[in-house]
Amino acid sequence: MKKIYIEDLKNHLEKTIILSGWVDSIRDLQYVQFIVLRDGTGKVQLTIEKNDHNKELNTLVATLTVESIVTVEGLLKSNLNVKLNSMEIIPSSIKIDNIADSNLPINIKDKDKTLRETRLDYRFLDLRREDNLLIFKVQTTLEMAMREYWINNNFIEIHSPKILGAASESGAEVFTVDYFGTKAFLAQSPQFYKQMAMASGFNKVFEIGPVFRAENSHTSYHATEFTGIDAEISWITSVHDVMDMHEEWCKYYMNTIINKHAGEIKKIFNIELEEPTAKFPRITIKEAKEIIKEKYNYVSNRLDVDRKEEELICQYAKEKYNSDFIFLTKFPKDVRPFYHMLDEDGYTESFDLLYKGIEVTTGAQREHRYEILKKQLLNKGLLVDELNFYLDFFKYGCPPHGGFGFGLTRFLMKLFDIDNVREVSYIYRGPNRLNP
Repeated sequence: MKKIYIEDLKNHLEKTIILSGWVDSIRDLQYVQFIVLRDGTGKVQLTIEKNDHNKELNTLVATLTVESIVTVEGLLKSNLNVKLNSMEIIPSSIKIDNIADSNLPINIKDKDKTLRETRLDYRFLDLRREDNLLIFKVQTTLEMAMREYWINNNFIEIHSPKILGAASESGAEVFTVDYFGTKAFLAQSPQFYKQMAMASGFNKVFEIGPVFRAENSHTSYHATEFTGIDAEISWITSVHDVMDMHEEWCKYYMNTIINKHAGEIKKIFNIELEEPTAKFPRITIKEAKEIIKEKYNYVSNRLDVDRKEEELICQYAKEKYNSDFIFLTKFPKDVRPFYHMLDEDGYTESFDLLYKGIEVTTGAQREHRYEILKKQLLNKGLLVDELNFYLDFFKYGCPPHGGFGFGLTRFLMKLFDIDNVREVSYIYRGPNRLNP
């Protein structure tokens, strides 16, 4: 028999049905008992009158605990007096499939009544809330839309190795592992292998997969393992070609989310998503710092931007351009990797995309000329011998190319106006968290 979900009950009114779900709540009154059943697609009320005919059911309900799993057989009736979807089930039988312990370790109804770290200890229970369920429904739509855009534009999906023989950046942020007696590293990004695809003639590629950062950071926007979303394209004439593709991609997935989930997001999170129609502003980091100083009287001595500057320049983008997105460009070479192309003034042909006050993407035009790339590698103090495999990509003809890496959890955090990536990670990994 095909499983009936609560969201489909309207198609079964005035019929006897069999339905399974969690016990969301119980009200045991003098003359009647009410159970609200939940299955991840919605909720429905069960109504059991207290009488001799229902004696066994009444006794069973009196022993039930919330979050137990039950299977119910009964008549589904329309009832305008029922606030929950104007329908109710009159059970003829209730079978307990799995009784839940009555002492729940967290408050499922109100997350603010349990410490976040305790909720993360019992993440399987924490995820039962409808707001969490919606986050991961939207994440699914988001990744589907990203892939849909790329596939419609002739990108190839790749799956690069996550165990590397050489660190892609500074070794300080890399996890090391023993690889049959040899030191290996967990991948910080698929960067080298995206570029290998360009040298292989793949033209346009993307990857969605895990990345690892050995950062002993306890901020609200860092994790030691997260899902990286990357793209790389060949035959570009400037970094603006990369930003053009990135902007078009962002607008595609945003519109897909809005079309499918805007009503749910408004109902559960009270957030009104705006369709991004305006062109994303593009300003240099130097211009951004001048704007922040003049308009908001804030100065940072960092070569790149700090968290406060990200918030202020996004505020400026919203006020001046009505845009939740803004590109910052021309970062100094000292704060960018060796493989970013430099302009005639020594600044990188790179960008960050900021969204609602935080950087969600870093991208650039890459240096594809072998001798220049080798020189930049040496200037960063890296060893040629360790990266010879990478330099080989550029010795035998590699087209001009560029791409970006996008942070999934940071974007979701800001989309839902949530204060911490832990809340939008299915299972969070940080310096002090290795379980569940």
